[in-house]
Amino acid sequence: MVLLKRLECLAGEYGFFPDERPFPLFLRYSLLILDKPSGPSSHVVTKWIKEALKMDKVGHCGTLDPKVSGVLPIAIGESTKATAIIATADKEYIGTMHLHGDVSNEELEKAVKMFETVIYQRPPVRSAVSRSLRTRRVYKLEILERNGRDVKLRVVVESGTYIRKLFFDIGEFLGVGASMTSLRRVRSGVFTEDMAVSLDKFLSAARKFSESGDWSSLRELLVPLERALVNLKKVVVKDSAVNAIAYGAPVLAPGVCEVSDGIKKGDVIGVFTLKGEIVAVAKAVMDSSEIISSRRGVVAEPIRVIMERDLYPRMWKGQSQIKPEI
Repeated sequence: MVLLKRLECLAGEYGFFPDERPFPLFLRYSLLILDKPSGPSSHVVTKWIKEALKMDKVGHCGTLDPKVSGVLPIAIGESTKATAIIATADKEYIGTMHLHGDVSNEELEKAVKMFETVIYQRPPVRSAVSRSLRTRRVYKLEILERNGRDVKLRVVVESGTYIRKLFFDIGEFLGVGASMTSLRRVRSGVFTEDMAVSLDKFLSAARKFSESGDWSSLRELLVPLERALVNLKKVVVKDSAVNAIAYGAPVLAPGVCEVSDGIKKGDVIGVFTLKGEIVAVAKAVMDSSEIISSRRGVVAEPIRVIMERDLYPRMWKGQSQIKPEI
């Protein structure tokens, strides 16, 4: 992602580079990339993590069915404000589709290729979302191996795609029927299964932290929230603009230092500090070229403020400066 420089800005004494936050602050702006085991629901494992950390705010970014294992980002503390945008990232799965009748390799390959496109799906009855018909894109559908009627597939899809329903529909297209017998999520956005932490390993580190106050093992298992937002188009603002935005103010042109190339009006973007901290998720009011050339006006309107108030000083007119709190 190309960043266009609008102003020469230098980071001041306030704030922290995400990886260098002191642990209490790091924890509140962190993610656990969990390797969810097959069995418990996403809600249940999130509850276990919340209890282990003794924190009020913990949430999962997207959902995996109880029998499905794999990558499940868990947001901690203030990171829960970003769960909705993290959950929209594309997903990758390895699954086994069992055919209910015999089909040739040629027929199977043709069917699989047919579904590598925009498809229509209706969420299942046991779904937390509306069951209205919707479209989802299948970016990649690849046969990895076949053993008789069992077909192992690699699937890369838009967020919100139901793999069980996809396999069912392929079976209907083939005229023999099909069902999903196993599924593992191997990637969620930028997070891959080799980055994921087992539930047992996390609970052991959390127990050590709770009993002794030693957070070293726990910190090694967590990543900064900003790691999930690396592909989000962004504007970078001056230190003097940060706290106003944290209070819900719009992003104004004079406070912008850098901007991503390719931003269009209406795009969802991230607002970041000079040290790379996420301040808010916002809706662009100007495109990149307008932001670069404008001396005044609203650049973006906050959709969701993520940074806590007063981590940076108040610097807007009519307010005396206060000491930032960690």
